[in-house]
Amino acid sequence: MTDNPLKILLIDDDRFLLDMYSLKFKKSNLDVDTSSTAQAALGKIKDDDKYDIILLDIIMPGMDGLEFLKNLREQKLAMKATIIMLTNQADDFEKAKAFDVDGYIIKATTIPSEVVEQVLAIYKNKKR
Repeated sequence: MTDNPLKILLIDDDRFLLDMYSLKFKKSNLDVDTSSTAQAALGKIKDDDKYDIILLDIIMPGMDGLEFLKNLREQKLAMKATIIMLTNQADDFEKAKAFDVDGYIIKATTIPSEVVEQVLAIYKNKKR
């Protein structure tokens, strides 16, 4: 990778998945920041709008992923970031398209190492 690794914000209320994905990204020499709530993630983005990739669960307590995206777009935050949805239902991506997401990954059918590969592929495809 480069001297400046990609900076990823991973948002998921499932602590096990958050830790597992984070570990996989770090093993791939990527800079990972995590948040277990969408509210906390919005605060991080306001403080540091330098994430290259935001990987976001849709179904979360409190503010869900779609509401998070709505807030992100209304506040014009992370406009250059690649936004990727983590979901277990393909129809969630259809709803997320209204907020200009760049891709989605089905958690139930994707092993963690494949998540890293898919995230990087979506990121590279957007940068073309």
